[in-house]
Amino acid sequence: MAHRRLFLWSALLFAAAGIVAGGWVLFFRPIGVQVLESQGNVAVQVFGLGTVEARVASKVGFKVAGVLAELKADHGDCVAKGAVLARLDTREQSARVGRANANIDQAEANLNRALAGVAKAETNYANASSINDRRQALVKSSNVSIESAETARAALDIASADLTLARSDVEVARAAIKDVRAQEQLESVTLDLHALAAPYDAVVIARQKELGTVLAPGEPVFTLVDPRTVWVLAYIDESKAGEIEVGQPVEIVLRSLPAQRFHGRVARLQIESDRVNEERRIEIAFDRIPGDFHLGEQAEVYITTIRLPRALLMPEAAIEDLARARGTVWTVEDGHLARRQVALGHRMLDGRIEITSGVPDGARVVARLVGGLRDGRSARIAGIAGP
Repeated sequence: MAHRRLFLWSALLFAAAGIVAGGWVLFFRPIGVQVLESQGNVAVQVFGLGTVEARVASKVGFKVAGVLAELKADHGDCVAKGAVLARLDTREQSARVGRANANIDQAEANLNRALAGVAKAETNYANASSINDRRQALVKSSNVSIESAETARAALDIASADLTLARSDVEVARAAIKDVRAQEQLESVTLDLHALAAPYDAVVIARQKELGTVLAPGEPVFTLVDPRTVWVLAYIDESKAGEIEVGQPVEIVLRSLPAQRFHGRVARLQIESDRVNEERRIEIAFDRIPGDFHLGEQAEVYITTIRLPRALLMPEAAIEDLARARGTVWTVEDGHLARRQVALGHRMLDGRIEITSGVPDGARVVARLVGGLRDGRSARIAGIAGP
């Protein structure tokens, strides 16, 4: 019986010792924690998705109707400004130009005839004027009859009218020349319109028609883009777009080249946002346009809005009572744990948040929440947490 009591008391003593030791371990033994280290030159970035587009893209076709007789470009070709891309059948229009030239020759001949008529009318007028002057002088001395003098005056009036008519014929002939020359110019311009030329240095991204197609005016034959204007149209959540400005650097990742990063700049912030998705449209220009670009390809963009000289970045999971721009973190101060309410700043793409104020001088911020954290408990720094 005594042995049993001794054993029981021993067991109770051991249990009590265990409880005391466990309590000491739980409440008094220093806990090892990892702490944050401030980082330098931290890039604050905004992420968005978009597509590769071209700011200058054109569907080009002929201004006149006709039959497609010649094609000089195809999909993927690089063409210089002014290069002929296609031609229409020109036989009918060439005949019209020839007829217009013949009309010019005829009009010039009519002008020469009218000028000759003026010369003849001027001669007749001069002769009639001379005869009239003599008759009028003689009638005063009664050497000729009054009837003869009146006949001479009438002949002079007729010659004057003929001269005026001949000069009018010259003006009509000259006007006719202007008209036929304008008609010839119109027909020549129309003939030139039977050749389709590139309006700028371009890449052909589509050919819509084939030889022999009867085309209506304005019907597209090619789709062209200016390769110098290839850009990315990105969509950024409005809640993250407030600090984006023109000129900020951008990293671009194309879906077809996930391991390669292209550099660019914010070129324009469109005034109108997407009302349905609540996203802002951002136009991003490449610093160096990819040689093998594909319009419509998906692209990821990382816009650097600011660079922080020094920043203390806290994982969001280690922040308690997170609300707007404030939260609570654990710190190590003089070897003991303490809870501190801190002000928060920029959010990184990896989920870390900048602590802007609230950490006392000399305190170290605990990087991860672990069991046993208690205000006032002894703590030792077990290491520096990685990013």
